[in-house]
Amino acid sequence: MDTKTKLISSAERLFDRHGFTATGMDKLTQAAGMSSRTLYKHAGSKTALITDVLAERHRRFQRSIEVDSVTALFDALEAWVRVEGCRGCLFLRAQGETGGDTPEIADAVRTHKAVLYAKIQEIVSLETGGLHPELAEQVLVLYEGATATAVYRGVDAIVSARAAASALIQQAHA
Repeated sequence: MDTKTKLISSAERLFDRHGFTATGMDKLTQAAGMSSRTLYKHAGSKTALITDVLAERHRRFQRSIEVDSVTALFDALEAWVRVEGCRGCLFLRAQGETGGDTPEIADAVRTHKAVLYAKIQEIVSLETGGLHPELAEQVLVLYEGATATAVYRGVDAIVSARAAASALIQQAHA
């Protein structure tokens, strides 16, 4: 693993576990096993490192939701949560901690959420045979809600949201 990949991986674990604000550069250098000089050489700044972490998280997450049904979408979320843990959406946590005032982070969040919504629109269209923006919005709300609720309810929240989303899709067929 190259130095930058190691740094991003270590930073993602710390940011996800402790938050962006609470994770100082000293913790990052220790976790990555490198000097602060090396960290800054490869990261540039904490904002740049957060943006790199979000880009890597986005790439992995998108790969995990390469599915073609609402049921499979929620199955993928359940699998993600089982591996990554139930701490909520890292993108929304980044937005919350920075208040949306850091353009690079706000752009990463906006892009990630737009791509997720586009994927849901695509899946809903495949399953219903047409465009249903309102239904796609409802599935998005169930998906995001399940992600947030899993923090304190675990995967049961995802199971319930999957059932509700499936019922909405079935209703659209009727």
